[in-house]
Amino acid sequence: MNRASQWIASIALMLMIASAFAAKDPSDTEGTAEHPQVARFPNFFIDNSKYNDYNEVGFNLKNGEQVKGGKYWFVDYILKEGARQPSTVELVRNYENAFKKAGGGLVYRESPEDVVYRMPLGGSGERWMKLHVDNDGYRYQIEVIDTGSMEQKVEFSADQMSDAIKKNGFVALNGIMFDTGRATIKPESEPLLKEVAALLKKEQSLKLSIEGHTDNVGDKKANLDLSKKRAESVIAYVTKAGIDPRRLKADGKGDTAPVADNRTEEGRAKNRRVELVRF
Repeated sequence: MNRASQWIASIALMLMIASAFAAKDPSDTEGTAEHPQVARFPNFFIDNSKYNDYNEVGFNLKNGEQVKGGKYWFVDYILKEGARQPSTVELVRNYENAFKKAGGGLVYRESPEDVVYRMPLGGSGERWMKLHVDNDGYRYQIEVIDTGSMEQKVEFSADQMSDAIKKNGFVALNGIMFDTGRATIKPESEPLLKEVAALLKKEQSLKLSIEGHTDNVGDKKANLDLSKKRAESVIAYVTKAGIDPRRLKADGKGDTAPVADNRTEEGRAKNRRVELVRF
């Protein structure tokens, strides 16, 4: 087996089998990474890259553009100094053969330098990839979408909070989470807190009482104090984002206003919440 065949077999295997870590090269720009299952052509290093948990990309096909959404990678490769430069045709056909070995192939060639590939993944998923070649093989970029639905990470958008407050006078948020028994906000709460700040920036006249609520586990007095401190932590976050603190006040309700049954974990999770109440 010659070197080209070995490389095709290698990349095909990577395209089909999940890998915990992408290949690393000392020449790669610091902080960059490539798709864990799409190998680079030999003797190239990563100049820059990007990854998103979810993004959408339009793929040009013969019958028009198709937009695919899912996990997204962009990787920009440059040939190492002194290495043999492949041609555009060599790059395109190597990836085409690798996708074919994984059950897919080239689906559209917009120009000699711009092609689109696809292959099936497990279940109903697909992998779509754009390849763009620069300077007849000196540099190339790939964009990859592994199709899938987006994981909803923000409980409410700013506009949805606004609608709820206009309709009901308040909105209850379960996505602002804290360390157990403490008022320290967990990092995963940040997207929702950014939406709270966006709401207040958009609606300059809105004033909110930030009300903390707990479940009934533990001492009632301690829960009351904790819920007030948690409300104060939320205010500290949004004021740091540029909101006038005079538009906000903190209140703690402890376990005095449950919205679900505290006898179940599901109910207790619903009771642990922060409410934004218009005043």
